[in-house]
Amino acid sequence: MSQRLNYFQVSAELSKKYMDFSAAMKKVPVVEEFGDLIDIRASQINGCGFCLDMHVKQAKLRGERELRLHHVAIWRESTLFSARERAALAWTEALTTLPAHGVPNDVYEQAREHFSEAEISDLTFRVVAINGWNRLNVAFRTVPGSADAAFGLDKAGLN
Repeated sequence: MSQRLNYFQVSAELSKKYMDFSAAMKKVPVVEEFGDLIDIRASQINGCGFCLDMHVKQAKLRGERELRLHHVAIWRESTLFSARERAALAWTEALTTLPAHGVPNDVYEQAREHFSEAEISDLTFRVVAINGWNRLNVAFRTVPGSADAAFGLDKAGLN
C-alpha cells in the first residue's frame, strides 16, 4: 500500500497551523506528562500505523520503558500504570471512540478525581489533536517510518 498524497505539501498552510497547534501543547505540563500514552493509545484505536510508529519511537527516545510501550494496548490488565495514567488512558479511549451517549459519567468522574479542570481541558485538546493526525494519516495512507529522519526518530533504535 502506498501513500495517496502528501497533505503537508497539498495543504501546506493548514498543515503548518495544525503543527503549531500540536507544538503549543508540548509546553503544557499535563500534556507533557501523558502525551505519549495518549498519542499511542488513540493511534492504536484508530489503526494509524504512521502515528503509532512515530509516537512509540518518540516515547522511547524520551526514556519510556519498552514493556510499558507494549502494555499500552492492555493497560486495564497491566500493573505498570498508575491510577492517574489509567484515568488519562480511559479519557483518551472515551473521546477517541465517542460512545453513542457521549463520555460516560464514570470516566468523567475518574478524570475529575485525578486531574484539575484545566488539566482535563488540556488533555482533551491533546486527544483532539492526535485524533485529527490519525485521520489525516489514515486517509492518505502515510507510510510508517517515512518521516523518521526528518523527526530524528531513527535514533530510537527501533527498526
